[in-house]
Amino acid sequence: MKRTTEMVLGIIGALIGFGGAFFALFMGTLDSAFNGSSELNGLGAGAFIFSVTGLIGAIVVKFKAKLGGWIMLISGIAILISISLFGVVPLLFLGSAGLMGILRKDKSKTVSG
Repeated sequence: MKRTTEMVLGIIGALIGFGGAFFALFMGTLDSAFNGSSELNGLGAGAFIFSVTGLIGAIVVKFKAKLGGWIMLISGIAILISISLFGVVPLLFLGSAGLMGILRKDKSKTVSG
């Protein structure tokens, strides 16, 4: 079955997650320049890694829907935890795509009578 919707939503969520991660890294760099150290650099790097994971989940969902769905759902939640408010929109996209990948049934497996 074609899982184009899940893949597109996952890619959009991952790209927005990259934007939030780069913004967190930028703000962390500014904070460390003015104050000496910042924990935003680590949180932004974590969001970047989970955005990559979400992008991988968006690709995997075409072949193994449940695995890709779980990967996207977990990475969306992890992005929200790492960059807080800037992770809400990626969570909306990755979470909805992940839930669609997990819960949606294949039409080819049902027997029409």
